[in-house]
Order: sequence, then structure tokens, then C-alpha cells
Amino acid sequence: MYQLETQASFDSAHFLAGYNGKCANIHGHRWTVKVTVAAENLIESGEKRSMVIDFGDLKRSVRALADSYDHALIIERGSLREKTLRALCEEGFRLIELPYRPTAENFSRAFFEALRSEGLPVTSVAVYETPDNCAVYSEV
Repeated sequence: MYQLETQASFDSAHFLAGYNGKCANIHGHRWTVKVTVAAENLIESGEKRSMVIDFGDLKRSVRALADSYDHALIIERGSLREKTLRALCEEGFRLIELPYRPTAENFSRAFFEALRSEGLPVTSVAVYETPDNCAVYSEV
């Protein structure tokens, strides 16, 4: 089995609604998304011969995904009062509302599914919220 890995990072803030601890407060991370793709066989012909996938294509997709979350406040839908949401939007803050709690675990699965939907042969996605702590979602 051939495997390739690449990673990209983004900076954002989040909080965990209903959590009893420090993460209930708005705080930021430098998230790192590490993506592994794999294939049993290499491409047999054409300009991408002897590759699993072109690294440029892989990096471009992972970078675009990371960039879409960069410098935003990421919130779970329904976790803030409508009045608060309105005030943040009026101030020009960039908000991303998700249908799930913005944890590393949920990000790893969401990013896995997003990259898979692009046709990439993704086998796992690790999302680091600190240099030492990550959540991994894989097909196995």
C-alpha cells in the first residue's frame, strides 16, 4: 500500500457550548490538518504515471479546505443567542456555523468526508488542536 501525507494549518476560535471547563470560553487554536491518502497501485500511464496522486492536487485541496476555516469564529448552530449572532455580524466578524460541536473529533470526520467527496483516496485525517493533541478519523 502506498501512502502520501500532507498537512495545512489554519487559525480560528471556537468554544464548546454546554461544556463544564475552560473550553466553554471562546479561545483560539492553530489547527493543523494532516491528511493521508493511499492506493494499492500507482497510476499506470500519462503525466501522473508512477504516482498515487499528484502532490500539487492533494496540497491544493487540503489547503483550500483549511483556508475556508481560517480566521473565523466557528460555532455550533444554536449555541449563541440570535441577538449575539446579530451583534457579531454587525461588527463584521467572520462566523462559521456548523451543525455539530466544533471539536477536533468532529472536524477530523468532516474534513475526511469533504476530501473524499472530491474524489481523493483519503484513508485518514488527523486534526491537531495543539502540537501534542489530535483526533483522527479513518475508514478503518
